[in-house]
Amino acid sequence: MDVTLTSWPMVDRLIWTLATLGVAYAVGLIINAIVIRRLQSIASRTAADWDDAVVLELRKRIPLWCLLAGLALSIGYWPLQPANAEKTSKLISAIAVLSVTLMTSAIAVRLLGVLAPRVNPDVRVSGLMSNVVRLTIVTVGLLVVLRGIGVEITPMLAALGVGGLAVALALQEPLSNLFAGLFITMAGQVRIGDYVRLEGGPEGYVSDFSWHATKLRTLPGNLVIVPNAKLAQTIVTNFDKPSPDMGFAVEMTVGAAADLAVVERVALQVAQGVMREVPGGVPDAKVAVRFQAFSDLGVRCAVGARCRRFEDQFLIRHELIKRLQAAFGDAGVELATVGRVAPGDPKTLK
Repeated sequence: MDVTLTSWPMVDRLIWTLATLGVAYAVGLIINAIVIRRLQSIASRTAADWDDAVVLELRKRIPLWCLLAGLALSIGYWPLQPANAEKTSKLISAIAVLSVTLMTSAIAVRLLGVLAPRVNPDVRVSGLMSNVVRLTIVTVGLLVVLRGIGVEITPMLAALGVGGLAVALALQEPLSNLFAGLFITMAGQVRIGDYVRLEGGPEGYVSDFSWHATKLRTLPGNLVIVPNAKLAQTIVTNFDKPSPDMGFAVEMTVGAAADLAVVERVALQVAQGVMREVPGGVPDAKVAVRFQAFSDLGVRCAVGARCRRFEDQFLIRHELIKRLQAAFGDAGVELATVGRVAPGDPKTLK
């Protein structure tokens, strides 16, 4: 600092420091306004997604990096001891490395969410996987920062290895949930968006995996929290694997005097119409009518249909029952009811 502004050296140093920081920050804003905006325009015209993520993260951090550069330059304005100046420089470098680490983790998480569905369209990245990737990168960055400021990390790693057993014993339940969640996510048998039913427990759509629990969204919209360890140990029915479409049956009982050929023909026509016309139906699905058994009320039968997703069955079942009743009425087919007394029943002999 060769130019003297006041008669007080301390004030001069402070003025030059503030001026340098202000100019550095302004340079960062200018770079964002000109260079980064241009890069963002170029990235938006490309098919790749990684460049958009990089430009977005650069826009967030370039002003900070310029400010750190100005701070490093301002060290020369102050009469610091060489040891103190070195420590200050290392601290600035550590902040810069930590910022780059956070940027790298953010880009990696975003790319994971974009690229994973391209590798496997059925895969949706969970919060657990995103956190694992973020934690791994941040851990490596912290080790680099510690090494950069002169902290010996080898004894720390050894201490972590020795204390790992004690930590595992103390955090047995949280760790079991964590590793169970990782196992479930990596196995791919239960994915985000799947409709699952737990044995003797709740059912719903898988909304996310966290480090300790899996979140299920029930059809009414409620949230069910299931510990990952329990999910890994229970029997799970996944209605979306191997395919999301599923079959179901509507059961009914027709009168004993009904013409079963007419019943079958009418039921097939109604079921095929429902498959074509009702949202969620599978138009090319093969519907079926199966007579199951005789009962005191008549003949029990079932009409089989298919739906695209688990929740579609309710509207299809509703329309199927409504149209079957109307069609059987037009065809003269009588549906048996629980309250009706069948011919030959002992109650008719009173």
